[in-house]
Amino acid sequence: MLIDDPETLAEITAVFEAYEKALLEHDAETLDAMFLHSDKAVRYGVAEVQYGIDEVRRFRAAQKPFDRTLSRTVITTYGRDMAIASTLFHRPDFPDQVGRQMQTWVRTPHGWRVAAAHVSMM
Repeated sequence: MLIDDPETLAEITAVFEAYEKALLEHDAETLDAMFLHSDKAVRYGVAEVQYGIDEVRRFRAAQKPFDRTLSRTVITTYGRDMAIASTLFHRPDFPDQVGRQMQTWVRTPHGWRVAAAHVSMM
């Protein structure tokens, strides 16, 4: 299996960065476009769980804007159509806590999409 193909890694890194920008800009439309539009999409949040794109959309509609910085981000590609992004995050509204985020990205005919995500605080 091809791991960390440079072209694929560059693509998904750019997509991950665009996702983070949309998250910080509270751009629900872009975030929605970046999730797999399927009942198979799963997102485990800090205090909630969503199964399927409809639940993810309802969560995004109710989410309030926030700020954060990332550290120790690791993006690994497996073949040309799957990647995992793992990162720590730090929010000023939770100064003594470290958050974790993992996303499984898959290439679809419409581009890269998050199929599964997990967000939690340590």
